[in-house]
Amino acid sequence: MSATVRFATREDVPAILDLIRELADYEKELHSVEATEEKLLSTIAFAPSGGDASTTTEPISSSKPARCLVLTTPEGIKAGIALYFYNYSTWRAKPGIYLEDLYVKQSERKKGYGKRLLVELAKEVVAMDGGRLDWSVLKWNEPSIKFYESIGAVMQSEWVGMRVEGERLNKLASMLD
Repeated sequence: MSATVRFATREDVPAILDLIRELADYEKELHSVEATEEKLLSTIAFAPSGGDASTTTEPISSSKPARCLVLTTPEGIKAGIALYFYNYSTWRAKPGIYLEDLYVKQSERKKGYGKRLLVELAKEVVAMDGGRLDWSVLKWNEPSIKFYESIGAVMQSEWVGMRVEGERLNKLASMLD
């Protein structure tokens, strides 16, 4: 029996939050986690509970822009997540997927689970005739960088990530008022 990957249901939220916290702890940013079960329930498009959680999910919207895949081991451990949303390539005029977070429990690594989650996302991009699968990785996270390169990912060194958040976001939003 092998691991299963499916769209998350509302019942998965406690495990998703635990995995988000484990990821934040691994990245030495646990203090930055503001996610709660309630926030996740209101912002992720879930598959129906108790039904076929492999294909049908709630529609995405501005208030529920994210989807989540959950990987469960043969022993029943929810060991990994791929939390993502859709993006768009203007040059290709095609949709794509932006992988916000990929995480596999440290105790479950080296079993192909990270690759399995990425394969499922790649299949989704191909199925929608998408242009690309994007994500970011911390510069210091050499094990992840090597893993991503081993599956064919190419580091985008010519691009620099930019972000506006918190008070700076509020200031920007009110600049023309």
